Amino acid sequence: MSDVMIRVPAEVRDQLAAVAEARGTSLRALMQDIAAQTLTAEQIRERADRTRALLAERFGHYVSDEESAEMRRKMREAAAAHRAASAEPEPNP
Repeated sequence: MSDVMIRVPAEVRDQLAAVAEARGTSLRALMQDIAAQTLTAEQIRERADRTRALLAERFGHYVSDEESAEMRRKMREAAAAHRAASAEPEPNP
């Protein structure tokens, strides 16, 4: 295995180190996990194509481009709402 040096601002480094520590893992292992979970645009397209084929084959439902676009919009909205809710400070009891 070869090592790669990635330059990031100190705040990013510190954040990643804190996340790794909270998970009880190393920074190297954290970065490997992030890389394994992060899909390229091509991988996302391949998964979408496999999902469409599965829905058509098993359930007889053919997902249109319009349905896909609408679902992507809804998912983006849900993700944005989740990020906004996560950023809000918790109320004091």
